[in-house]
Amino acid sequence: MRNKINRVLGSFLVVLLVLMVLSVLWQIFSRYLMNSPSSFTEELARYLFIWIGILGAAYASGQQTHLAIDILPPKLNPTNRIRLRIFINILIILFSLTVLVIGGGNLVYVNDLLGQSSAALGVPLSWVYSIVPVSGLLVIYYKVHEIIHSKTYLV
Repeated sequence: MRNKINRVLGSFLVVLLVLMVLSVLWQIFSRYLMNSPSSFTEELARYLFIWIGILGAAYASGQQTHLAIDILPPKLNPTNRIRLRIFINILIILFSLTVLVIGGGNLVYVNDLLGQSSAALGVPLSWVYSIVPVSGLLVIYYKVHEIIHSKTYLV
């Protein structure tokens, strides 16, 4: 299941990146060669960048390629390394739950309640911000999986 999520998420991130590059290239083409800048490409690129950044953080968390300070774990024995990793993962789960899932869910709810939409695309902002709780759920999934299989993930 985890490998399938990794493949789908990685492929989705690639598609988002390609769309963002095409959007920026179209903006450059329309602005400098056609002297008529496109009205939606800047906003589209901005929202794609938000999605890539937030989903990319969840993907990096699942791949364990996120930034970490590696001073203490090498000095610990394997059992204490596993305990430290589990403790850190519990803290990450609590952060993801409170900030990304609950806080992001509230952000989506408020934007949906207010009916706010983007200026150029007319897309509801609740759709744009919906990636925050989704990313939080992905981080939680990856970290729970890592805790369950903690003996195979030695620091």
